[in-house]
Amino acid sequence: WYQRRVRVIQTNLRFSMAEYLASIFGTEKDKVNCTFYFKIGACRHGETCTRIHNKPTFSQTIVLVSMYKSPAATAAVLDPAGLGLNQFTDQELQDHFDTFFEDVFVEVEDRYGEIDEMNVCDNLGDHLMGNVYIKFVNEASAKPCVESLNNRWYNGAPIKAELSPVTDFREACCRQYEMGECTRAGFCNFMHLKPISKDLRRTLYGRKMKALRRSPSPSPEKKKKKHKKHKANHKLSGRLYM
Repeated sequence: WYQRRVRVIQTNLRFSMAEYLASIFGTEKDKVNCTFYFKIGACRHGETCTRIHNKPTFSQTIVLVSMYKSPAATAAVLDPAGLGLNQFTDQELQDHFDTFFEDVFVEVEDRYGEIDEMNVCDNLGDHLMGNVYIKFVNEASAKPCVESLNNRWYNGAPIKAELSPVTDFREACCRQYEMGECTRAGFCNFMHLKPISKDLRRTLYGRKMKALRRSPSPSPEKKKKKHKKHKANHKLSGRLYM
């Protein structure tokens, strides 16, 4: 009886410990796994971090590392005094970003699957600057997309794509930045997401566009023509080499 009772107590303790470890996973109390990597899919310490970066083997979200090269961010890094920013107007910077965003969004969605949301970091820290996060509607779209994009180039540079642990961008974003109160500016360790123009958001995420994307697949001939049209438009932009 005594030995049986001891085994029951030991089993309960193991379950209690497992439940506790599961409850603190990815939180500040977790001293084993990196909280920042779990929340934002990036860590300023990189491979030298003393905590574990649990890279997912499956996910709805992918990250294209440092893919967006913002003229403003580049100028801010090369010229901390900000003198280089004077050569760009706010509208020019927004147009540059909108063109990039539309190029990538349309190309990825047409080839790999429906996108739930796409976000681009406006941070200046090396681990976040220019990161493009794409969350697919279907998890099955993510892994083939990563494998394909790792063999492709954008604007003369190879694309580095990875599966990302990020699923909730509200948790990954800096709330102070959203309220205009972040004191760390571009070097904050949480995401500062760069917004696209309202018109482009309506075009890419609008209900009409969603309905069209969910319509029956076109015939192979029409699909081929559609792809050629997009390819031609991207070629004219002078930016997309995917």
